[in-house]
Amino acid sequence: MRLFLCFFFMIIFSATAYDPLDPSGNVTIKWDIMSWTADGYVATVTMNNFQVYRHIQNPGWTLGWTWAKKEVIWSMVGAQTTEQGDCSKFKGNVPHCCKKTPTVVDLLPGVPYNQQFSNCCKGGVIGAWGQDPSAAVSQFQVSAGLAGTTNKTVKLPKNFTLLGPGPGYTCGPAKIVPSTVFLTTDKRRKTQALMTWNVTCTYSQFLARKHPSCCVSFSSFYNDTITPCPSCACGCENKKSCVKADSKILTMKGLNTPKKDNTPLLQCTHHMCPVRVHWHVKTNYKDYWRVKIAITNFNYRMNHTLWTLAVQHPNLNNVTQVFSFDYKPVSPYGSINDTGMFFGTKFYNDLLMEAGPSGNVQSEVLLQKDQKTFTFKQGWAFPRKVYFNGDECMLPPPDSYPFLPNSAQGSFASLSLTILLLLFITIW
Repeated sequence: MRLFLCFFFMIIFSATAYDPLDPSGNVTIKWDIMSWTADGYVATVTMNNFQVYRHIQNPGWTLGWTWAKKEVIWSMVGAQTTEQGDCSKFKGNVPHCCKKTPTVVDLLPGVPYNQQFSNCCKGGVIGAWGQDPSAAVSQFQVSAGLAGTTNKTVKLPKNFTLLGPGPGYTCGPAKIVPSTVFLTTDKRRKTQALMTWNVTCTYSQFLARKHPSCCVSFSSFYNDTITPCPSCACGCENKKSCVKADSKILTMKGLNTPKKDNTPLLQCTHHMCPVRVHWHVKTNYKDYWRVKIAITNFNYRMNHTLWTLAVQHPNLNNVTQVFSFDYKPVSPYGSINDTGMFFGTKFYNDLLMEAGPSGNVQSEVLLQKDQKTFTFKQGWAFPRKVYFNGDECMLPPPDSYPFLPNSAQGSFASLSLTILLLLFITIW
């Protein structure tokens, strides 16, 4: 019994950082020691976001660790620590940071050229790997002192933490890996790092927040009923501080300025979600059917750059055309192609504005039918899972989905019976 309970809890805790639609998604932090100094080393730190549809949005990433010995940071390029710490024992050259547990953030765009490093200075924003691999990386350079000066004397930092921008990430221990190999610009010579170690961080929505951050509503052409988001789908803690859509407060200057602690200012709704995704079954053709997707932002203090929408539906294996969004299939299990990622077209609708008249984006999707599986019965036309910016949204209960009227079901049955009678008459 003890063995069973132990195994059960191992499954529960290991599953908290597991995403079934992106099972291998993670953020990998790589340290490459590029040169030795008199009392330490100069390293290039690279953060690769290998998550298919989860990005790190504004105000960006925050990286922390604990030094193994009494190391200090002499200088940084492409990033900075938030605190210098107590450097009073140093005379002459004063380190950039003397804290045992430094906290590092990216630099903002537009910093002087001599402070920049490759893939830096984006305010901590890192794109999703599936959306744009070239934007899914952030780098900076750190010069560490009072550290080891050989592969044998260097002690790896420990207790890595990553905020992206809030909680949710859990980082494993640093592990020494084969040194990174670099190709020169003329591609005729290879060089390699003197030493390399990796840290892997995985995301768990359960650690990030108590409630979902988005919800889903449904409607269809064959039923006048609109299935709304569930009540208090995202918790009702902000119900007392929400703002009605016609409130005079919305005319105040500075209302849309984000708070340092990212406290939302939500529009008053029954679901109290910052974001709602609406799926409308719009039209039925002979060989195709059409869906309209609308994403609405209800947070007056947050706009979403590089937003993503991941949807699981069996007919996404045959998407014919997406009209106003970009689209990529997501196939984590190879042969099963039932998941896709929608995201904004660059410079057109890749920014979801804060709540208000412009706080929505929408597109229509044309899908080709598979006559063996296609049906409007029992909610088949609606998605199984929906993720906005990598967080799973709350769906309505299945018994509330728009259903086919009895007359429609009867007409389908009558049509089938008529076809069978005609075949019978033809044969005889």
